[in-house]
Amino acid sequence: MKFPNALAIIVGFVLFAGILTYVIPQGEFDRVKDEESGREMVVEGSYHQVEADRLSPFDILLTIPRGIEGRADLIVLIFLIGGAFVVIDKTGALAAGIDFLAGKVAGKEWAALVALSGVFTFGGVVEGMQEELIGMIPVILLLGRKLNYNALAMLSVSFGSAVVGAAFSPMNPFSVVIAQEVADLPFLSGFGYRFLILIVAFGLWTWIGIRYAIRNKTVATEADSEVLQSSKLSNRHLLILVLIPIAFALLVFGFLKLDWGFEEMSAEFFFVGILAGLIGGLGINGTSEAYIQGFKDMTFACMVVGVANSISLVLKDGTVIDTIVYGLFTPLKYLPSDMSAIGMMLAQSALHFPVPSYSGQAILTMPILIPLSDLLHISRQVCILAYQYGAVMMDLILPTNGTLMAIIAIAGISYNKWFAFIYRKILIIMVLAAIAILIARHTGF
Repeated sequence: MKFPNALAIIVGFVLFAGILTYVIPQGEFDRVKDEESGREMVVEGSYHQVEADRLSPFDILLTIPRGIEGRADLIVLIFLIGGAFVVIDKTGALAAGIDFLAGKVAGKEWAALVALSGVFTFGGVVEGMQEELIGMIPVILLLGRKLNYNALAMLSVSFGSAVVGAAFSPMNPFSVVIAQEVADLPFLSGFGYRFLILIVAFGLWTWIGIRYAIRNKTVATEADSEVLQSSKLSNRHLLILVLIPIAFALLVFGFLKLDWGFEEMSAEFFFVGILAGLIGGLGINGTSEAYIQGFKDMTFACMVVGVANSISLVLKDGTVIDTIVYGLFTPLKYLPSDMSAIGMMLAQSALHFPVPSYSGQAILTMPILIPLSDLLHISRQVCILAYQYGAVMMDLILPTNGTLMAIIAIAGISYNKWFAFIYRKILIIMVLAAIAILIARHTGF
């Protein structure tokens, strides 16, 4: 029997979430609006059961289009980044650049993986890079074929590195910064310790990825030889390739300094694609046709991202999300402090299944965990470590993460194959995270 594809798995989880809304007691926390940030914050100790209307089967079905609509800004970004990279590919610049790089690292191909891991780890650290990767996956896989590394190895050092960077980041605006703000801690406090653990995590993850890649090197087939024919790097190609790091540097600057969102990122990559097409000699029609091809290539990934959003919508509309939070974190108060700190990390990991947004998870859980950590004499910084390590690392394995499901779909990897590949690696990193939490607890962090 063939394993279900990504979309079938996600639809299955939407239905499963619908069933859970009939099984889990309905309840909610009181919430108040924070005047400074404008966010709705949970009131600690305010959980109470409620009686609300249960979702009908049609209500559950309605979350599918609502989920897609709710991720419209991200879907547009995926379409336009994917389209831009197809345009760049059609100019021949990618093939020429990859051929040039392969020639430079011949005999030490692992060095390219180290560089790739470093770049994507940095992206994860600075702005929690994930969605931007979706349109780049075909390029990353093409590089892997040229270096004789399989798709799993290439996803490990690209997407995997980005997630590790985001999880261990001392400055991720979607996790650490929000959590510290809610916890009343100074901006970027604890930077030194987080940065030290980040370096260790980066080194460990990169070593794991390279070790796997070397042990599972592929042999180029005749089909690969046709796709990867050598091409000379021309001045036009070089100019187009220079656009890519400039675009990502501008993206990071815009995100950190200009308050950019998905709309601005989409506009930037749309412009980059047009500029690359014109420089590469595709002309207006050729550039348009390349964009259309890119849109076709990204359609399934976009559907996966949108439908994955429906899972949390079902649980939220069914008024059971807060009950799940309450059930996960209440038992921690009865554990010894060290076990409670590790328990916080594991509970955050479990909660990330129904709450796949780690910024949303910070806003939901920090008001509950901060008083609990004070009561148990666990520092607020340690509480935030437990949150960021536990929640963000789960983006690598949970099928409710639409970005993950889109990426493995583009790479042609089934979810069961990805799970079998990644879970041991995540366990190793989670052991490192647990050690880091215990060291932090016993050194007064």
